[in-house]
Amino acid sequence: MPARGKFIVLEGIDGSGKRTQLEALSLALARRGVSFSEISFPNYRGFFGKLVARYLNGEFGPLAAVDPHFSALLYAGDRLESKSLIETTLASGKMLLSDRYIGSNLAHQGARVPPEKREEFLAWLKQLEYGVYALPAEDLVVYLRVPVAQAHRLVGEKAARDYTHLRHDLHEADVAHLEAAAEVYEELARQSHWLKIDCFDDVSGALRPPAEIHEEVLDAVRSRISSALGAKG
Repeated sequence: MPARGKFIVLEGIDGSGKRTQLEALSLALARRGVSFSEISFPNYRGFFGKLVARYLNGEFGPLAAVDPHFSALLYAGDRLESKSLIETTLASGKMLLSDRYIGSNLAHQGARVPPEKREEFLAWLKQLEYGVYALPAEDLVVYLRVPVAQAHRLVGEKAARDYTHLRHDLHEADVAHLEAAAEVYEELARQSHWLKIDCFDDVSGALRPPAEIHEEVLDAVRSRISSALGAKG
């Protein structure tokens, strides 16, 4: 049997450039002949993903009116639908790249819980996803760190998306929510299998070039995950 494939996840608040970096990493792996697959969450075509879309479009009420346990269950259910695919891919020895995973649920739903109850909520949610649902654990999580104001602006510049007609969905529209989600991400990024990459240059006051960020992502995968990527350059 082949060795289990490595599971790499890109995380960050909305507008942090996850899709851009996943595509760049995919291209780099393909050029090096590395066998891999991609996945993205939420899957808005799935049973739970369709409910997530309704939540993000405000059909279940404004953000403050929706219990975070309820919304967290929707996102976790969406991943549970893909559990077999994830396990099969990793069992085949392929590397799996994911645009969002459990960290997104922890950050965005944890952000909606009062700080004094957050630790308890995050423990409950980890038990649900990693324990009850037994979803595969990540080998490496790359957290793309972008200031909320910049990320909010970038989301507003996105092309139309198939799950919403809104310029900003329920999460994206609430800057205070994004600030709180960023705080949770900072806590999560302290874990040993997480790596934080700053995508904003404080000196120039501008976002770093995507190609420059990609090199850091590639270095992280090379040093922590796969010697198959070869030497730098």
